[in-house]
Amino acid sequence: MRHIVFLHFLLFSSILQAAGIVTANADNYRELLSRLEPGDTLLLQPGVYKKGLPVHQLHGNKDKPVIIMGPTNGPLPVFSARPGHNTISIINASYIVIRNLELDGQGIAVDGVKCEGNADWAHHITLENLVIKGHGNNQQTVGISTKCPAWNWVIRNNIILGAGTGIYLGNSDGNAPFVGGLIEHNLIKDTMGYNLQIKHQNTRPEIPGMPSEPSVTIIRHNVFSKEKGAATAPFARPNVLVGHWPVKGNGSKDTYEIYGNFFYQNTTEALFQGEGNIALYNNLFVNDHGDAIRIQPHNDIPRAIHVFYNTVIASETGVSIISGQGSENYVQHVSANVIFASNPIMAKSQESNSIGKREDAVNYLVKPFAPLGAMDLYPKVEKMKSQAVDTTNFRVFKDWDIDFNGRKRNEHSRGAYGGEGINSGWLPQIERKP
Repeated sequence: MRHIVFLHFLLFSSILQAAGIVTANADNYRELLSRLEPGDTLLLQPGVYKKGLPVHQLHGNKDKPVIIMGPTNGPLPVFSARPGHNTISIINASYIVIRNLELDGQGIAVDGVKCEGNADWAHHITLENLVIKGHGNNQQTVGISTKCPAWNWVIRNNIILGAGTGIYLGNSDGNAPFVGGLIEHNLIKDTMGYNLQIKHQNTRPEIPGMPSEPSVTIIRHNVFSKEKGAATAPFARPNVLVGHWPVKGNGSKDTYEIYGNFFYQNTTEALFQGEGNIALYNNLFVNDHGDAIRIQPHNDIPRAIHVFYNTVIASETGVSIISGQGSENYVQHVSANVIFASNPIMAKSQESNSIGKREDAVNYLVKPFAPLGAMDLYPKVEKMKSQAVDTTNFRVFKDWDIDFNGRKRNEHSRGAYGGEGINSGWLPQIERKP
């Protein structure tokens, strides 16, 4: 029997070796990490890891990324923060996938994931299925941060709880561009500052491999909540803020496509703020304390702005577009939204919107003021019949005609939901959107 078991062990070990899977634990993972090559997977066993995860000068390739992961099922490996060291530190790395880990900040003033400011670049980095908690030491303590030129990142299916700032991409001086990213299906809740901020960008540096053609950064199907813990003035911040792209040259025609998200509550600021080139569509916004969508000059001006197919409930302003000098040269329109707010829309160009006061929402939406999980912002169809919407300006954007529930919308629909009948989709709550 021992002989058979030993043969099974040898067979399993050879399969792992052939697949490039290296199994590690809290004692030996640092030594094995430095040996990884394209196509290798470092499989971390459950346990407490106290020496951080330095992803420095580590490279996969397009077809064979380096994967660092915990088990798919069961307890996650837990990385505990150390004073003076960001827990996952990234420097000059490419084609890396990091998944299925828990990062416990333990209240220490270090970041969970940090693309370090002394790096030259980091590209094709995927962060998924991370649980990031205990990073609320102060507002500058961040769950996921990039401080060097970064492109083609995927930030997916993560949970960030109670951080100082949830995700902060770019640098405050505008010199660490974040390009061509995909941020999807994350839950970020109860941050002091931003759930998510992507900084403005100065002239884009010329770095081999960085996209030079117009790129799109997609922010979709996330839940952004600041129901609790938000800092007050002068440190109050929106749930999400996106800054402008380079004003000329490479990157000046880049766009944010922001859709399918649930923005929930901010006791001290708006839910969303942005400038530059933005398409904001198929989202749900609920703020019982103030404004929902605020497009305005920040470090530059709003440029090409498309706000359409959103459902908004706000105690103050629903959508405002405040132009800057030069904004008149761009299309900026608010179309086919459903907005219930004290002041539904402040914008020069608006058409085909269904608007009313906040209290009117009960007459047009199924359960707009019910608790989360029962709240239903689906339209009462008999109340929302209307003329077809001119979709000419929408058609260039990804999934423009797919509603919040992932269904094809009809030509008469307004707001985040595009079908008729009853709402068969996910009812908004503070969890990852399925």
